[in-house]
Amino acid sequence: MLVEAAAKGLRVTGRAAHSLRSSNGTRKTMSEPARPITIYVDADACPVKAEIYRVAERYGIKVFVVSNSFMAVPREALIERVVVASGPDAADDWIAERAARGTIVITSDVPLAHRCIKAGAEVIAPAGRVLTEASIGMALATRNLLDDLRSAGQITGGPKPFAPRDRSNFLSALDLAVTRLKRDGFGA
Repeated sequence: MLVEAAAKGLRVTGRAAHSLRSSNGTRKTMSEPARPITIYVDADACPVKAEIYRVAERYGIKVFVVSNSFMAVPREALIERVVVASGPDAADDWIAERAARGTIVITSDVPLAHRCIKAGAEVIAPAGRVLTEASIGMALATRNLLDDLRSAGQITGGPKPFAPRDRSNFLSALDLAVTRLKRDGFGA
């Protein structure tokens, strides 16, 4: 009954207000309301928007679809379209300013992913690759190397075509990220 009261956001006091330890080692008392999970989508070239909307609806998570041009989004209370000013990094800046612990950022932009990871956000690429502090350095180095090769006139090819397996990997990674954040005390 106490857990149910805390889950509903009711204040639990006295001896009943014991603390819990989340999977990242931080303490959370049952009287603290769960901070909401938020998803930010770097939407200009995101092939998994429909999957994000389905997961958000299932968990009741707010989604911000960020782009620098108009984009159709479902008319749902949990889905909000954000159109930023035109500019090379305007959408990235908007997302990075809001990225924090308890947020999930969906992007294939490696520099944006790096900024969000430094802010404490969970970052997932549309192909399902989870980017972490341990993996972002190699991703940045690879991106910079390929950028230098392209600048020197070398043909480096592009990313491999998006496949059904990538969609499945993405859904698994997003579901795991939401589950992990819920376990760490964040809620919908």
